[in-house]
Amino acid sequence: MERSLAGKDEAEERLRSDEEEEEEEEEGEEGWDDWSSDGDDAGGGLLCLFCSTRFDADSSLLEHCAAEHRFDFHRIVKELGLDFYGCIKLINFVRSKVAENKCWSCGQAFSSNTELCSHLHAPENYRIEGKVPWKDDVYLKPFMEDDSLLHSLSMDDEEDEECGTSVERGQCSAGDGVLAEPLGNKLSTLPEGNGSDISARFEQECTIGSRQGEDRESLAHETNDSQLKVARASVNAKAIKTVDDNYFGSYSSFGIHREMLGDKVRTDAYRDAILGNPSLLSGAAVLDVGCGTGILSLFAAKAGASRVVAVDGSAKMASVATQVAKNNGLLYDENVKAEQKQGAQVINVVHTKAEELNQKILVPQNGFDVLVSEWMGYCLLYESMLSSVLYARDHFLKPGGAILPDTATILGAGFGKGGTSLPFWENVYGFDMSYIGKEVTSTSARFPVVDVVASQDIVTETAVLHSFDLATMKESEMDFTASFELRLSESGTVVPGVTWCYGIVLWFDTGFTDRFCKEKPVVLSTSPFSTPTHWSQTIFTFEEPIAMVKEESTLGSSASVGTNGCPATMLKSRISIVRASEHRSIDISVETTAFSSDGRKRSWPIQIFNL
Repeated sequence: MERSLAGKDEAEERLRSDEEEEEEEEEGEEGWDDWSSDGDDAGGGLLCLFCSTRFDADSSLLEHCAAEHRFDFHRIVKELGLDFYGCIKLINFVRSKVAENKCWSCGQAFSSNTELCSHLHAPENYRIEGKVPWKDDVYLKPFMEDDSLLHSLSMDDEEDEECGTSVERGQCSAGDGVLAEPLGNKLSTLPEGNGSDISARFEQECTIGSRQGEDRESLAHETNDSQLKVARASVNAKAIKTVDDNYFGSYSSFGIHREMLGDKVRTDAYRDAILGNPSLLSGAAVLDVGCGTGILSLFAAKAGASRVVAVDGSAKMASVATQVAKNNGLLYDENVKAEQKQGAQVINVVHTKAEELNQKILVPQNGFDVLVSEWMGYCLLYESMLSSVLYARDHFLKPGGAILPDTATILGAGFGKGGTSLPFWENVYGFDMSYIGKEVTSTSARFPVVDVVASQDIVTETAVLHSFDLATMKESEMDFTASFELRLSESGTVVPGVTWCYGIVLWFDTGFTDRFCKEKPVVLSTSPFSTPTHWSQTIFTFEEPIAMVKEESTLGSSASVGTNGCPATMLKSRISIVRASEHRSIDISVETTAFSSDGRKRSWPIQIFNL
């Protein structure tokens, strides 16, 4: 789900006017015989950790957990000396295990929630040995979106005596046997205010004053770092949620979806891969991650899929996809008897992120035959939706199941003057405005530009930067560094003499290979040499253009390499693409070195871009 930056601005503007309407929309979760809604969204109040019962107060909920599920929260907190954050981690940990039908204490897995609840240990048989299994700060992030229980927990003075009584007054346990300095008179709850205010408060309250003895100072530093880590985790979780809300909200604009559906290269590739491979799709259970309008799910249903779960994080688009499927007679209706169903009524639309699908509907682990997603962003990895696809692959796709597309490759080449805006500014209604063009080009050397580069403006050979195998890759592989060489193209488009290279342009190809698409493999290319797509290409402009010649034309000179007096015969580039600290963004660094025919070289400062 990647789209033009201008389109996103328009979408965000429209989103503000539609906000009240969207808040009133309720998702209509559809189910089927064995993949029905788990009921977590029904009713109000606080949801039990183990079953679907809800309560008006945390005290009633915890009493229920102790009586019905043998989970004595207060006893565990007291015996382990958990502080507030330890309690938060414990709750999220338990919810994560219950979602997998696993015992939170011993880890044993069961086939149903009923079996799990029958198994749960009595308090005296809890098997907590060594470090608690919820020590990782990942459990500070709410496992269940908008979990009211987390917000209802408080740590007043009375609760301090019960929660962590194994340590002295004025101190509290970090939940793993390490004493933490107090934050004011009591521990604060998870912050909900401004992120910068939270970090500042933690830094202020956790500042270490004078200490007696090296041991105490060491302990204070350790616990101060721990508390700051907790604060940052909380701030990061809130920041991620804000970015996600804006991200999914931006796709509430139909203009973006019109652009995508109107991208014939993009939509035809998916249509051909899905409809052109009947042996893959016929009778298959299909998961569509980031469904948008639901076009890929419609293709899958038409291709003969037996079940299609279409997932989207935008409430509005999930509603739209549901209505579109219904209008086309493809929406699954659990209230219609099996003998009355038409074969194509298979699409179930779910409003959720892929990572939280199990919280919305019950799905068998690794229960899908095919995973399809149009996840690609600018420069392939912008928006980082690939991580959601990999999560869905690992948790929901059958071993050996198909993922469409299953390969992706980032490529690049050097571009000439025509790939910049300079030619436009050199003649504006007969006037020379090249001064403005130079200013614009200078700005482009600090920010990536998404635009179409004409094939005739590519001046070097194409280089492959990196290839991904989506069937096997790990999420960490999204960050990579590539080194490659660029020489002037032999295609004949480069005129004799000096050619100026103004920067590097990147694009990507995705493949629906014969590994899964045996009848009809398909390639979706965003290359400058192919029909333009809405992804265009991503342009990285050099601080200054580099003069290049073919090796046999090089003239010796004492001038700097890459100038008109000593053109380069080859460029060596090193590009790193990593996920940025800002959620869904990427950082790109470009290092460039020019080499002359006599072996001399010249390097330029590293350029850093953020997309």
